[in-house]
Amino acid sequence: MRILIVEDEKPLADVIKRGLFEEGYAIDVAYNGEDGLFMAENEPSDLIILDIMLPIVDGMTILKKIRKRGLKSPVLLLTAKDSLFDKVSGLDSGTDDCLTKPFLFEELLTRIRALLRRSSEARTSMMEIGDLVINMATHEVTRSGKKISLTAKEYALLEYMALNKNKVLNRTSLTEHIYDQDFNLDSNIIDVFINRIRTKIDKGFNKGLIHTVRGAGYMLKE
Repeated sequence: MRILIVEDEKPLADVIKRGLFEEGYAIDVAYNGEDGLFMAENEPSDLIILDIMLPIVDGMTILKKIRKRGLKSPVLLLTAKDSLFDKVSGLDSGTDDCLTKPFLFEELLTRIRALLRRSSEARTSMMEIGDLVINMATHEVTRSGKKISLTAKEYALLEYMALNKNKVLNRTSLTEHIYDQDFNLDSNIIDVFINRIRTKIDKGFNKGLIHTVRGAGYMLKE
């Protein structure tokens, strides 16, 4: 999944970026409100982490503008003020959750997972595609009870496909959701990852779950 961080405290933004990258997310970062608004409006994100106090354009203005444009990506609002006013104002402006600084990374991660599950209409941390079971809370994957070991990127790709099961996902879409904006979209890395995942979850089973749609992309379905 692809996450946009809009935070002017560079050390904090970089810590969040590094932690989420290690969890398998693709991360974009803006260090001021002007860049954050542009990226939110022009680059696809599955979730936005948005600080309130930003230079040039403040976080509340960004939130109002993207909601006015109809962008529905979940927004997790960060505030240094533990005040009811900020939280109420954020909720009235269209935020999905608020988190007060300072916070533990694990709490941030838990809230991100909850928002992503909610936005994808997956109401539980467990997803099932046939006999494939994905635990989004622990990142544990099994098929017919057999545990499958995946790297962080392999898991991120499989989770994204599971959240969009029965949909054809092209290579650009898949790449954008596991790598940041600097990655070469012409690379065949997605095909490599798909082959690795397919070997791990389909080999030895009578029915394949990952399907190649010629000329279009890939699909995860029963």
